[in-house]
Amino acid sequence: MDFTSRLDAITADSLRAAAGTKWGTYPQAMGAWIAEMDFGIAEPITQRLQDTLDHARFGYTPKTATVELARSYADWSARCYGYEVDPHMIRPLPDVLAGMAAIIEYYTRPGTAVIVPTPAYMPFLTLPDWWDRAIVQVAMVRDGDRWVYDLDALAAAYDAHDAELLVLCNPHNPVGRVLERDEMLAIADVVEAKGGLVFSDEIHAPLIYPGRTHVPYASLDDRTAAHTITATSASKAFNLAGLKCAQIVFSNPAHRDAWTRAGRWTEQGASLPGIYANVAAYDHGEPWLTDVLGYLDRNRRALTGLVAQQLPGVRYAEPEGTYLALLDFRETGLGDNPSAIIRQEAGVALTSGPACGESGRGFARINFGTPLPVLREMIERIGGLLTRGA
Repeated sequence: MDFTSRLDAITADSLRAAAGTKWGTYPQAMGAWIAEMDFGIAEPITQRLQDTLDHARFGYTPKTATVELARSYADWSARCYGYEVDPHMIRPLPDVLAGMAAIIEYYTRPGTAVIVPTPAYMPFLTLPDWWDRAIVQVAMVRDGDRWVYDLDALAAAYDAHDAELLVLCNPHNPVGRVLERDEMLAIADVVEAKGGLVFSDEIHAPLIYPGRTHVPYASLDDRTAAHTITATSASKAFNLAGLKCAQIVFSNPAHRDAWTRAGRWTEQGASLPGIYANVAAYDHGEPWLTDVLGYLDRNRRALTGLVAQQLPGVRYAEPEGTYLALLDFRETGLGDNPSAIIRQEAGVALTSGPACGESGRGFARINFGTPLPVLREMIERIGGLLTRGA
């Protein structure tokens, strides 16, 4: 059985039986919300984890493991993005949000604001409050079917709210945009003029579709290198979120020097099996990922037809990266939070649009990183709800 057929053969019942968060939180509904795929993991990762188990490598993390992690990500970055990073500038994290929290706490001043372009990954709109930082939503605007930054609104947000930190997500969750060099340079002009700092979340960077290229924000020029701290992980592209390992990537030596103290305890949250799994993904996971991207590309294109045929009044634009997309239900009469009705009445668990910010009202995020037959059933269920309500 070829790769596509193997994934097509995965059933909703088998996914539900695994009792993970995605399919177990709402057991009466199909899981299309949390950002993980339903495709298992690459064989080289399985082998590395089996070796970890066979040799009982569950102790404290040795320096050799963090060195190996830094080397593997640096190799990946140079090979896949054309961006060479000194391994000394790469340190472990338990996850990207832990990196964001540490940056807020140690690299920004109390009482300042965090700017979040919306629609946004949901925790970006709640986490800063834990450190008493105001959250400033700056709505992205539509250029045809593409979501783009509103540069005037971004500049105004700095001035009006004493903002220091901009959260930049590329590829952008939940809208699926892969930011281009010129538009990021325009963002950088605003940040530099306002003396800001950028937290660049690039966790979805390996998940890019044909015709697009991931350009790390810090790699653009000397300015972006100086005002950026990047976080990433193999977790989204290789289904490793539960193993708790990510990377913080510094491009400003002063930021790296400060991390020696600021990140001491944050780093301790990265698990040793997670480090080994990330290394295996970066060193040996590309063939598996290439197959998965081909499958996801088929799904995102299939979703175009499914929405057009079965979801009257719903708009969908194929994402340029990630396995996430926003469905626009504003013309369907399902209200500000269509995901709540869809989960209750159609038995499909989507992510709430309003949870992604004010500009997410009337939208819902769908995860199409699932077997295509399962995705078809999800859309059929939603379509049945819309048809009944017509």
